Amino acid sequence: MEPLKIGITGVRGVVGQTLTPELVVRFAEAFGSYLDGGRVLVCRDPRPSGPMVQAAVTAGLLSVGCEVVDLGVCPTPTLQLAVGWLGAKGGVSLTGGHNPPEWNALKFVRGDGLYLSAIQGEELLDVFHQGAVERASWDRLATRVEETDAIPHHLEALRPHFDLAAIRARRLRVAVDCGNGSCARLVPRWLADLGCEVLPINDDPSLPFPRLPEPSVATAGQARAIVLAGRADLGLVLDADGERLSLVDETGRPLSEELTLPLAVEAALTRRKGPIVTNVSTTGLVEKVAARHGARVVRTPVGQAYVSEAILEHGAVLGGEGNGGVAVPEVQATHDSAATAALLLEHLARTGLSLGALVAGLPVVAVRKLAVPVAPSLLFSALQDFRDAVGDVEGATVDQTDGVKIAWPDGWVHVRASNTQSLVRVIAEAGDPARAQELADWARERLRI
Repeated sequence: MEPLKIGITGVRGVVGQTLTPELVVRFAEAFGSYLDGGRVLVCRDPRPSGPMVQAAVTAGLLSVGCEVVDLGVCPTPTLQLAVGWLGAKGGVSLTGGHNPPEWNALKFVRGDGLYLSAIQGEELLDVFHQGAVERASWDRLATRVEETDAIPHHLEALRPHFDLAAIRARRLRVAVDCGNGSCARLVPRWLADLGCEVLPINDDPSLPFPRLPEPSVATAGQARAIVLAGRADLGLVLDADGERLSLVDETGRPLSEELTLPLAVEAALTRRKGPIVTNVSTTGLVEKVAARHGARVVRTPVGQAYVSEAILEHGAVLGGEGNGGVAVPEVQATHDSAATAALLLEHLARTGLSLGALVAGLPVVAVRKLAVPVAPSLLFSALQDFRDAVGDVEGATVDQTDGVKIAWPDGWVHVRASNTQSLVRVIAEAGDPARAQELADWARERLRI
C-alpha cells in the first residue's frame, strides 16, 4: 500500500513514497493559482521532511507569482491567526499533525484563517487535476522570501479572551509534553504568561519525536510520570502542530482525548450560553454536558473545516471533535490547543476544583476505537459493503451524514473512512465497557475487508 490522502484536510502522504517533491510543487502551484497570487504564509512542524517539503511549496508558490512569507517552525493555529494580521490571501501549513513522522501534509488555509471548505477544496482539486496554472514570467517573480515570527502575535491574540488574573492567582503547576513539536515554541511560554509553574518535557523541536504525535492515553506515559514526580495539578499532551490536546489529571491518570471537548464545553457554557458544534463521531457526553446548561448541539460531518463553518453559521460558543481538537471562537473558529488549555485553566481557577473532580462530574461512558487498515482503492467499496451488510437495524436509528452511524438506546457505533489515513475507523460508545466493545466488534465483523 502506498498511502496518499487527498481531501478536505488537504493532501498528505508518506514522504519518499507518495508525497514527492513533484507532487508538492504541483499542489503549491495550484493553490497559488487558486488564490490568484498575492501574499501566502507558510509554516511547518519539525519533522525531518519539513525543509524539503517547504522548499517545494515555496518554489511552487513563487512560480505562479505569489509573495511567500516564511513563519518557520510554528503551530498551525499560529499561522491561521497570522493570515489576517499579515494581510495574506491564505497560507499553507506543512504538517503531518497527529500522523507518524514518516508522513507529511499540506493543509490549505484561506483568507479568513480557516481551512478551505469542502466546496473550496473541490475547486482547488479541479485546478490541480487540470494543471491549468499560469506561471509568472521571470520579471514578475518575487526576489526574496520574507521571514516573520508569528508566535508573539499569537500570544497577544490569546490574552484578551481569558481571565488572566484568576488563572495567575491559582498558581497552577502544569506538566506539558510538547512532543518536540511546533507547540514547544508557544505553549510553555503561554503557560508561563498565565502564571503557571511549567514542567515541560520534549520541548526541543530540533530533536526527533519521542512518541507518536497523536495525543491519547497511549502517548501520555511521559506526561503522567512528570505529573506524579512534579506533583503537578494537571498534564497536557500536545500534537505536532498545536491543534489537539489530551489531559492527565492530578493523580497521574491519563484521560481519553474524547474528554477534552466535554470538559471544554462545561467551561465555555459556564462563561456564556449558546450552541455547541461537534461532529457525528464525537462522544455523546457533549449533549449531556450541554443539556445541563440548556444548550443545543449541532452535529457535522467529521473534519475541522465542517466544524469551523458550523461555528460561524450558528454563532457557537465552542466547537471541536473527539480527537482533542477544540475551537474557542473568541480566539478563532478553528482548533487551537493554546486557547483550549487557557479555557480549561480558567475554569479550574474560577471553580477551585481539581481536574479529577471536573471529570468525576461527567457522566460515565465507555468508548472503543478501532482503526482498520484498508488499501486506498478499496476504502469506499468497503464502506458500501458495510452499508449493504447492515441494512435496516431493528431498534436502531441509522445516520449516514458521514459513513454509517447506528444508534441504539444504550449505545452507538460509527463506521467511516479516515480523512487522514487509509483506514476505516470504528468508534463505539455505551454506558459500560462490555457493551461498547460488543458494538465495536459487531461493526468490525461486518466490514468485509
